[in-house]
Amino acid sequence: MIATVINVVLILLGSCLGLLFKNRISPRFASGITFALGLCTMGIGITGMIGTADTLCVIVCMVIGTLIGEAINIEGRMDGVGELLHRKLLRKDENSRFVEGFVTASVLFCVGAMAINGAMEAGMNGNYDILISKSVMDGVTAITFSAAMGIGVAFSALPILVYEGGMTLIFGLVGQQIDPAIVNEMSSVGGTIIVGIGINMLGLPKEKLRVGNMLPAIFLPLAYIPICNWLAGLPG
Repeated sequence: MIATVINVVLILLGSCLGLLFKNRISPRFASGITFALGLCTMGIGITGMIGTADTLCVIVCMVIGTLIGEAINIEGRMDGVGELLHRKLLRKDENSRFVEGFVTASVLFCVGAMAINGAMEAGMNGNYDILISKSVMDGVTAITFSAAMGIGVAFSALPILVYEGGMTLIFGLVGQQIDPAIVNEMSSVGGTIIVGIGINMLGLPKEKLRVGNMLPAIFLPLAYIPICNWLAGLPG
């Protein structure tokens, strides 16, 4: 859990620094930084996505996971949490991008190869190198995100504490029993979702992609791969 705590602290520190520099960054530079981060985010996602050894697994998990997320309306609930925090902690007209910052940063910081593999290494082997590297990257990203989108980015530390800390505990308890192939496909699905975040940051779609509703897809390889292995073992 110590690495998760470091991650949370660096996100909060980066968010504070970003807010301090917010009024010193012109809209043109802020826009440029957002586009640059969008390109970098897409690159990170593509790197994770192409690591798959089973493209069909990624496709099936993304489709079914998105259907589940849409039915539950995860992104709508995340928006609701952001709106609640906004109403409770900020004045009505203060920081209209609070929810955008909260949701975008929460999804970006929570999904992907580093979050999953880092939690696995920390939980199973007590190796915190991946999560600490991720923490530094998240802290730098939080500076630019909070400068562009405001204090909502700082509150993404809450889901990080729950998600990343929970994953570390889970891998610590049952990680030795999880097939490495499953972890690889979970990372690939997470990379695919990160590509969606990058697309949103670049403002490419006419209607913003609801990437929050894709999050259940990350965990579906836990069921998909064992089922496929079982089907492959059936007599022809």
